[in-house]
Amino acid sequence: MGKSGSAKNTKNKAKHTKLMDKKRNKLRQEKMARKERLRAIVARSKDSSSEEE
Repeated sequence: MGKSGSAKNTKNKAKHTKLMDKKRNKLRQEKMARKERLRAIVARSKDSSSEEE
């Protein structure tokens, strides 16, 4: 006979999934922000080098 009442571990699993998604999204956003900053730096570098010539 199984347990009666709420299902085992569903709350913890849901919380863990939510936290892991939040962590993945944060890392993804940081990665995108880094790429954007690098693109801006490279663009500025190209502009300044073309002005010097």
